[in-house]
Amino acid sequence: MRPWRHFPKASFRREDGSASLEFVTTGMLLLLPLVYLVLTVAALQAGALAVEGAARQAARVFVQAEDEPTARAQAQLAVDFALADYGIDSTDATVSVTCRPHPTTCLTRRATVTVEVTVTVALPLVPPGLTLNVPVDVPLVATATQQVSRFWGAG
Repeated sequence: MRPWRHFPKASFRREDGSASLEFVTTGMLLLLPLVYLVLTVAALQAGALAVEGAARQAARVFVQAEDEPTARAQAQLAVDFALADYGIDSTDATVSVTCRPHPTTCLTRRATVTVEVTVTVALPLVPPGLTLNVPVDVPLVATATQQVSRFWGAG
């Protein structure tokens, strides 16, 4: 084996500067999908937290209202407010309220009210007019159930 100093210098000069080019190329190929994955997970997590908070707060507000029209209006306001905190447009949200044991009258003592909120979260960096064969938004659904107080209407 020959010592290092006996190799000709010309054989090492052919590779000058290629390491930085390889690093930049490989780094971009690996970093861009990773950054997009982080952005996507962050958007979906924010949407999940928003829809969960909206459903929970709407159910709480609904069971504390004095009458059903007021309860529905306050529940919608709670959903709008909770979604706005996360930057999600509430006009695309769907809110449904179901009641047990009487589906027509929600605000009776010890009745349970279930609020379901559905929102679609768009994937980040996807233009709105782009038509693909894959979905560019993710539907998120959350439900929350609250019980009407046993003292409701007594005061």
